[in-house]
Amino acid sequence: MNYEPVITITTDASGAYQAACAGQVVVIVDVIDMSTTLEVAIQNGAALVLGASPVSCKAPVPVDPGAVGRHAAALAKKLGSEVVVIAEPRIGIEGERRECAAGLLEGLHLAGVSEVGIYPNQGAEISKLVDFKNKVVVAVTDCGGTAFDTAFNAGASVITGTVARTPGFTGWENAELAVDRALKLAEEKRRGLALVASSGKALEDVLATHYLAERLLSRRIS
Repeated sequence: MNYEPVITITTDASGAYQAACAGQVVVIVDVIDMSTTLEVAIQNGAALVLGASPVSCKAPVPVDPGAVGRHAAALAKKLGSEVVVIAEPRIGIEGERRECAAGLLEGLHLAGVSEVGIYPNQGAEISKLVDFKNKVVVAVTDCGGTAFDTAFNAGASVITGTVARTPGFTGWENAELAVDRALKLAEEKRRGLALVASSGKALEDVLATHYLAERLLSRRIS
């Protein structure tokens, strides 16, 4: 590759916010399940994937899910597409997920766009519930969604990555896909890369970010 980005590892929404303020490209890693859900969406033809914080967000960083909703609406109009919302709880009624996503939905609706559905954040199994083809997909979740939201609203280019299996792809393959996306975007933006474990308390997220960092470093020096 022509550009060799500085690579850092951090955790939580606070780390995502600091990385965004430092001008880095931010990669959100929330293996169970936000980034895995969005990986499935990408693999099933989603036009774009985004993340937003729930109304119950208590992270010590600025978030604005309404702004994410307005951005999703603008892109859906531009693409002639529709918006799919993913929210929590995984097990529960739609009303609970609608309440969780109220901030995002307010921004979406004020911009004149309605969601085609609000679905549970089920990771690899989500493909059985949703047709993602050409849709703008927004995941509203406590950890990954909040980390995405704060980095996005701080002006960063934000993507997601996972090391989990998805239908038709091994975890190893998904890790390489995440690395490909990250390197391509970092080179395009001429920015450093910050890998964010969406929760520093989630061992799977922390280990995944370290593995992805190793793969990025190996690509950079190859």
